[in-house]
Amino acid sequence: DRDEAAFRTTSAFYRMLRRAAESESADLVLIDVGPNLGAINRAVLIAADHVVIPLAPDLFSLQGLRNLGPTLQRWRQEWGDRLSRNPDPDLILPAGKMEPAGYVIMQHAVRLDRPARAYERWARRIPEQYAESVLGLSGDHDLSAETDPRRLATIKHYRSLMPMAQEARKPMFDLKPADGAIGAHAQNVQAAYRNFEDLALAIAHRVGAPVAA
Repeated sequence: DRDEAAFRTTSAFYRMLRRAAESESADLVLIDVGPNLGAINRAVLIAADHVVIPLAPDLFSLQGLRNLGPTLQRWRQEWGDRLSRNPDPDLILPAGKMEPAGYVIMQHAVRLDRPARAYERWARRIPEQYAESVLGLSGDHDLSAETDPRRLATIKHYRSLMPMAQEARKPMFDLKPADGAIGAHAQNVQAAYRNFEDLALAIAHRVGAPVAA
């Protein structure tokens, strides 16, 4: 509210990311934040043009959506109202768009190439909850997680690859036989690569980012 120090503090992440992107000639900046709605995440998300929401198919994620959706809408409105009160016209501020780009269903268990039934029951509830809580829409009762156009990807739980990737200090999809990725592990590495590649392309398409041929 016309407090220059407050504007500088709230926009600090944005200015830092902008400077880093310019120095590296980056077209796209990815920001990963923890699952909380505190002041730091608010400042980070205000810097973002788009928001991708990772969800586990469980009760806690659905409850989290009910909190996250209205909070994002409130933050967007409050920041938009305050932009006109910036006392320093030379201070570069984010637009605070925070447009929902979609969601990713993560860490579901797979049995016979299909999600386990318990996970599938929760996954079926995600499209309607996302539409209502994040987009303020209703009437998507017939959408499933498989047919929902707002779902960017479904990433299964690569249980054995995670500790292996942590030990090798590299992404799961970049593990090599020297890291222990042999046999079934090697097949899972290839599947993980395809999963994350599809997710990256889906996000790039959704936000209009350039994609190398």
